[in-house]
Parts: sequence; structure tokens; C-alpha cells
Amino acid sequence: MSSSYYSPSPSPQNSPPSPSQQNSPTDTTSPPAPPPDTTTTNASPAPPLPASPSGSPGPAGHSPPVLSALIVGVVLCVLAGLGISVCVYRRKKRKEAQTLLQPGIFAEHPSTSSSMGSDKQHPPPTPGIALGYSQSTFTYEELAKATDNFSKANLLGQGGFGYVHKGILANGTVVAIKQLKSGSRQGEREFQAEIEIISRVHHRHLVSLLGYCITGAQRMLVYEFVPNKTLEFHLHENGRPTMNWSKTMRIAVGAAKGLAYLHEDCQPKIIHRDIKASNILIDNSFEAKVADFGLAKHYLDTETHVSTRVMGTFGYMAPEYASSGKLTEKSDVYSFGVVLLELISGRRPVDRTQSCTDDSIVDWARPLLKQALEDGNLDAVVDPKLEDYDFNEMTQMICCAAACVHHLGRFRPRMSQIVRALEGNMPLDELNEGITSGFSMAYISASSDYNTHQYEDDLKKFRKLALESHEHDNSIVNPLASTSSQECSGTTSESGRNTCSSCTEESQTQGKGQKHQRCRGKV
Repeated sequence: MSSSYYSPSPSPQNSPPSPSQQNSPTDTTSPPAPPPDTTTTNASPAPPLPASPSGSPGPAGHSPPVLSALIVGVVLCVLAGLGISVCVYRRKKRKEAQTLLQPGIFAEHPSTSSSMGSDKQHPPPTPGIALGYSQSTFTYEELAKATDNFSKANLLGQGGFGYVHKGILANGTVVAIKQLKSGSRQGEREFQAEIEIISRVHHRHLVSLLGYCITGAQRMLVYEFVPNKTLEFHLHENGRPTMNWSKTMRIAVGAAKGLAYLHEDCQPKIIHRDIKASNILIDNSFEAKVADFGLAKHYLDTETHVSTRVMGTFGYMAPEYASSGKLTEKSDVYSFGVVLLELISGRRPVDRTQSCTDDSIVDWARPLLKQALEDGNLDAVVDPKLEDYDFNEMTQMICCAAACVHHLGRFRPRMSQIVRALEGNMPLDELNEGITSGFSMAYISASSDYNTHQYEDDLKKFRKLALESHEHDNSIVNPLASTSSQECSGTTSESGRNTCSSCTEESQTQGKGQKHQRCRGKV
């Protein structure tokens, strides 16, 4: 049987035709062909395949399945290749985005390129870093067009780490674009902090982040445009009329609500670290929006950590943070108390026109707050230009300010308590654990003890911290504001928002009688 299967000679009439002698159509339609295949041999259907040395098609019933299998296999391979390509492309994009969000390691003297930079400046990505949730990405060309190529006419402000321009997007949306200086380490940290923190928070009294742009070494953040400048502008700009009392209260309550949201409604809670008048934006209805989260920290990052990098603005920093680096939400509460004192008195946090003993607003206000709370005479502490204030509301604000700037953080109230007190929804004697008018005496007494003992030690610690930090980096910063951080020799003093020119104080809660030294230089 095997020899007749492979013989090229004609076979008997009832024998199965040789594959070389019969074509496929005949095999397909001939009824005798199938029976011999199944009855005369028990061999597998596979053996007929080698019977065609010349490459002719196989016997009936075998070619179509083989061709179908080949076609299906090719299609599956193509689809698998496309799927793998898509996955690889998406993974590559995610890695690129994560890499660009990491703090850059820049050269000592970075390139001055304004739009392009080497991606080699950035370290490998850290797992878990992600872009803002619903924020849009913009190209450099889009933002350049929106700002008329970042023209001076659209410049809203500038500072140590970048510029802020007004822009109009293609859809007509008016935005504020923060352009971080290329090659700045702090600018890179600020960019990452803004993306990680502000993209997660949504509140009517917090400025909204709309998107960002990454182009080489260029980093830009796109915010909602708040049209009415900053609280600092309305309080301290020369020639500005004094705000009426209703606007003043609206700003104080709004800013307090925004800060309370960060501290008590976010998980984990967020510490802003740079609350000041220039970081409170005002809209046309004089509603406040807290801005600039470049220094913000999650509270979990600070619970067991004492920072060796003291970040913030002199004149607003809490004494325990300035001296030891210990950061809690009560540091923000202190800074907000300084803002309240600005609203009450109209003075700057550091006033160079005053004597060295009174150039700090907190040192100046402390005895006046005591007097106002004890005898009800508010004239000495209230801005004389603010003539239409409500006595009860002003008393509430003074009590809140006095509680916020307490020397010891554990005695400062929570921001939600400040909101309720400002709105008149909480008895004032609940501030500072039930101490207000009577609290003023304990407050001053505790302050005196602190000034004569702990304060001098804190000054020494802070001086050492500032000097050591200066050797490695600019550790005290004030981003995107026209202020300069300073380093002082001797018994350090609080530097304000202008360049070092005269004796200053280091922390705004200093006691009286400390020595003032001239600043050795700018950080």
C-alpha cells in the first residue's frame, strides 16, 4: 500500500488517484476518493503532504484549513504587534512626563536659554510621581502667543525665581502664567510642589491651577487670572485709597477659609509655609484667594521631621520655625496673624521708617493689643485712615490677631476657630483655650518669660542655621515677590522685604531689648 501510494504509474480503477495525477477540483467532487482514505489505511491524514515533491496542493480537505490558519496567524501577529506598539508608546510618554517633573540637578551656572534645555539635566523618575489630575498641558508656542511673546506689557510681576505674565488663550480665557527661571533648583522644586499640591485642592478661596507647560528646561504654570492684584498692593501701594471696612472683613474671612481648608479638610493636611499679603490675591468683588503653593508641604512630611531648610518670608515666619525648623500648621496661623495686623493697622510687617525697636509689626503691636483688649480703646492699634469700621467686628479681629501671633504654637487657635470668631459665630473667650481679655495679661506675661530666656537661645540656633545653610544653598526664599532674604551676623534680626540696608530683626515676635546688627550680605 505504501508503494502504490507513491507510485507515479496509473492505478486500478477502484484505487485512489495519485495526488500528482489528479487536480483539486476532481478530488473535491469525486465520491470514491474519501472511502479508500478511511477504509484501506489507518494512517494519519498528514502523510499525503510529502507526496507532492513538486509543491502541488495537498489532498482534498487539507488546503483550506492550512490557508485559513496561516491567515489567522498573520492577522493575530499584526494585531499583537500593534497592541505592543501602543503599550510601549504610552509607557514611554508616562516615563517622560514623570522624568520632567522631578527636581532638576542643574549646573552651578545654568544656561541662559529661555525655551530649550537638555533633558539630561533631570534625574531618573521616582515611581508614584504623577501629573495634575485634570490639568491641561500647553505648548510653549501656545503660551508665547497668549502673552504676545511674554512682552513687558503683559508682565504682572517678577521675583527671585521667575516672572508672571497675563495671557489670553486661543479660547479667550484670561490666565496668569508663571514662568519659572530656567535652571533654578528652587524653581524646579516649586514647579513640582505646585503640580502635586494645588492640582488636588479645589476651593473658592484658593487660586486654581489650569495647566502647565514643560519644554526642555522651561517650566510654566497656568493659573486662573485674578484681576484685582494682591492684598499687599491694596494695603501698601503709594497713593492707594484705604479699603473700607466691609472689604477688609471680606478679605480676612475669605483668606482664613482658604487656609482652614488646607489645614483641616485636605488629607493629608497641607501647610502653605508662605502666607503673606502678596500671596493673597483679590478679585473684583474683593474676595480673597490664597496663592503660590511653591513652598507648601503635606503635613505627613513634617510630623517627625525638623527641616534644615527654613523657607518663607521674614516678617511672617513663626519664631519656633525660624529658630528650629519645626514646622506645623500653627506656623501658618502665626503668619495669618501678621496679615491680620496689617489689615488692622495698615503697617508693613517690617517698617523701615520706624525705630529699630518697633520696626517689627508684632513687637510694635504687642503692648497695644494688650491695652486694646483691656480697656476697649482701639485707636492706638487701628489704622487712623480706617474710619468706618464696626467696633465689635474690629474687636473680633484684634482678638484673633493676638491669639494667632502667640509665641508658643500650642496656644494658637486652629484656622477654623479663627473663621468662626471673625464671623461672630464663636465666643471670643474660646480662642487660645478660653483666654481672651483676661488672656491678654497671661499672654504678655508668658511673652516676657519667653523673651528673657528662650528667645536668646532661639536666636543663637537660628543664626547658626542661617550661616550653615548659606554655605550650601539659598535656604530662606521668597519666590515671585520683590523681596530679598538676608543673612545677618551677630544677633540676627528680622529682614523685611527690601534689600539689606539697616538694622533689622530676625523674627517678628522678638522681645524688647535685643541687639540689632547690620546684615552681612544677601543670601
